[in-house]
Order: sequence, then C-alpha cells, then structure tokens
Amino acid sequence: MRESGNLFADVVPGAAEEQVRELLGAPGLRIERIVSTGQASPPGFFYDQPRAEWVVLLSGSASLLFADEPGPRHLTPGDYVLIAPHRRHRVEATCPDGPSVWLAVHFGDG
Repeated sequence: MRESGNLFADVVPGAAEEQVRELLGAPGLRIERIVSTGQASPPGFFYDQPRAEWVVLLSGSASLLFADEPGPRHLTPGDYVLIAPHRRHRVEATCPDGPSVWLAVHFGDG
C-alpha cells in the first residue's frame, strides 16, 4: 500500500479491460480506484455485494442501473452514490472516448 500518490497517475487510455487498484485496505474498509474506458457489466449481470459501497465518479461519464429502479442513473464528474449491501446494480455504460475514473469505498461487515 502506498502512503501517497495521484488518482490520475498510470491511467491507461483505451485499455481493453477495466483497471482496479486497491489504494487502502483495513479491517472493514477497502478503497479502490477504478478506471473504465468504455466497459460495462456483461448483459444480464448484476453486482450483489455483501458490503456497502460509496462510489464517486471523478472523470468521464457512466450510467448505473439498479435492479429496483426503472432506468439508469447517468453520472458525471462529482456525482456519488451510496450502494447498500446486496442492492443489485450494474454498470450500463462508461465513456468510450476517455477514461472514467471512479473512487470506490467498500465498508462494513460482510
């Protein structure tokens, strides 16, 4: 784990796969940087996580769909969402023209 760094360092534009880097891990807490470059969840797939997640979009754009909502939420830089444990959700889309950088904080028991 690094003591300091830059959230935008080492971003690979146009990467074929989403990049996930853990920035901090501690009991009951995980903070990660996620870089999406046009990736989305596979068709029909929903995350169902045992821990809460607070996520903020730092750059780019994205759409999140919750199983209990009629349509996706469109996110722009600065938008954040608290996702309760086991609240089914998926990434519908991320910006294909540049990196979408997320900061995700996973916390709680689970």
